[in-house]
Amino acid sequence: MGGKHYTIKKKSGICKKIISKLFFCIFIFLMIFSIIKIFNWMKENKESKDIIEEIQTAIYIDEKKDNIDKYNINFETLKQKNSDTIAWFKVNGTNIKYPIVKADDNKYYMDHSYDKSYNSVGWVFMDYRDRFDGNDKNMVIYAHNRKDGSMFGTLKNILTEEWQSNEENYIIPFITENEKTEYQVFSVYQIEKEDYYITTNFKNDDEFQKFINTIKSRSIKDFGVDVANTDNILTLSTCASDNRYRVVLHAKKIIN
Repeated sequence: MGGKHYTIKKKSGICKKIISKLFFCIFIFLMIFSIIKIFNWMKENKESKDIIEEIQTAIYIDEKKDNIDKYNINFETLKQKNSDTIAWFKVNGTNIKYPIVKADDNKYYMDHSYDKSYNSVGWVFMDYRDRFDGNDKNMVIYAHNRKDGSMFGTLKNILTEEWQSNEENYIIPFITENEKTEYQVFSVYQIEKEDYYITTNFKNDDEFQKFINTIKSRSIKDFGVDVANTDNILTLSTCASDNRYRVVLHAKKIIN
């Protein structure tokens, strides 16, 4: 009996050692995996920041002026870097001031940078369904909510009282090759993931007016801005809370 008990105890000890070694191996694997992920995250962030710094040579803001003419964007230089470039814009009270690109789908710039290299940081891009011909009723712009504050990482500022209390933040300069325009913010909110607010095509004016009324009623602040079905809208969108929610801004065009 004693020998049998010793054998069972010995086998139990061997099993514990195997399990301990297995857990140790798993721990080492996870640690190495995490280090690689962190390294790649830092590498892609640096590459993205280098590109952002590089393209600043094409952007000049004359602070002596206090109107839309202060923004001078060299689209020829930008398009040499990326032929998909269609516009440049800035959201006051955030770090958002980027060239906007447009592809044939809404996937490419989710994981490609401005120079079209693979990068999980992605870039700021317009919904491919928008025609960008001056007739779009709802131009939708997307970008990742990056923890380092790049891309749309600071769009969440629009939900704060501090951002909303500064009226200078309500005007968004939007510059294209042929036009310098401004958009006036009329709605900001956070909502669970959906497709409604990124609708780009409307059957008629009544449907578009219903859309306007809906997105305006969602705003956490009343901006006191009238919006009609004759207006053109700019929508900014990014994810929040592990992709469950969307942070959204809507503005209407005020300079033609």
